[in-house]
Amino acid sequence: MDLQSLTQSVIAIATEVGDYLREERLKLSSVSSHAKGIHDYVTAFDKESERRIVATLKAALPESGFIAEEGTATHSGSERYLWIVDPLDGTTNFIHGLRTTAISIALYENLGGAQGRMLLGVVYEFWARECFYSYAGAQGAFLNGQPIHVSQAATTEESLIATGFPYTDFSRLDQYMDFLKWTMRHTHGVRRIGSAAADLAYVACGRVDGFYEYSLKPYDVAAGAFLIQQAGGLVSDFGGGVNWLFGGEIVAANPILFPSLQNTLADFLSKV
Repeated sequence: MDLQSLTQSVIAIATEVGDYLREERLKLSSVSSHAKGIHDYVTAFDKESERRIVATLKAALPESGFIAEEGTATHSGSERYLWIVDPLDGTTNFIHGLRTTAISIALYENLGGAQGRMLLGVVYEFWARECFYSYAGAQGAFLNGQPIHVSQAATTEESLIATGFPYTDFSRLDQYMDFLKWTMRHTHGVRRIGSAAADLAYVACGRVDGFYEYSLKPYDVAAGAFLIQQAGGLVSDFGGGVNWLFGGEIVAANPILFPSLQNTLADFLSKV
């Protein structure tokens, strides 16, 4: 498999769909008096974007299955290759006209059981026209063709941390808020951008030093987490294990900062 060429194909469809989403959003009127209508339109955008992406990826790799947010394509469980697709990450931002939204596409190789590896990842932040990408065997990760790397921040005190807030799962909200208070007191600041894919891409290129969130799906994190690994960073679940893709929780940072961030997070989130 020529992963470099395949990545270029993924970049091309992400760019095409990003242009479509940007143009369609610019046609919409203010959300102030048409909130329900805007939601309906965006659902249609999501599904149409996913259909376009799925059609292109299926043609490029016919034997593949899909984990896709809108469910326009699925998998049987037996496919060796799985495309993991979020056609519009940051939907609430998109609805309200906030311009941090992204398309996230990753290719995962299922090696049986709990084993697997990411083969490529693309995050396209279409308002900014910034495309973050990498593939297995590449020398690092890239932003619009230029190499990127995680930051060198060595302590939480000198770091900027990104996070996300749970939408529906508030089972760990108290512990989460306690850790948020800790990060507010012990870092340069905390940012809640509204797109996990963008958050992770920003860790990969050093704009923020770390990220954590729970109640996430594979399509929220697959591409961005792979970019961080390719850019020299570390990724895990809250307990420091490897179940960040399907486990619904993730913490990521540069390798210097990662141990202290992950350990402190684990301490807070383990409290009852």
